[in-house]
Amino acid sequence: MPEIPRVGIGFDAHPWATDPGRVLRLGGVGFDGERGLAGHSDGDAVCHAIADAILGAAALGDVGDHFPEDDPSILGIGGTALLAEAAGLAREAGLTVHSCDVTVICERPAIAPRRTELRASLAGTLEIPTGSVSVKATRPEGLGLVGDGVGCLAVAVLA
Repeated sequence: MPEIPRVGIGFDAHPWATDPGRVLRLGGVGFDGERGLAGHSDGDAVCHAIADAILGAAALGDVGDHFPEDDPSILGIGGTALLAEAAGLAREAGLTVHSCDVTVICERPAIAPRRTELRASLAGTLEIPTGSVSVKATRPEGLGLVGDGVGCLAVAVLA
């Protein structure tokens, strides 16, 4: 009998950092000239949301369980490292990431011009084909959906 696919949903949001030298990283891609995001890690809301979706689909808890903010050993951890570890935990549980779909929620930066780069970065980190990664964006139009920063909603399919 074929394996029944498992679906997980993840969400993450980070405010803009107060440190003017912090680089904005989304999906492992640097956005020069943009203020970075605050966080114990690098604040990569895209990678964190996908990691939560993967951990959820695998019934392995959430990012906070595996990467607690009070753990000094992961201070500044990169989003792609965190995401790769989440995918590794799913593999250890006998599951493989087959696809993911993300929606970045922000007023800036513009995501569409960097979509191909984001998809390639995420696919490489997850070790899946680029065609299995979807990246979209929406602006909250001043509604305050993510406050003063960046949010991301992600869905991951594992089997």
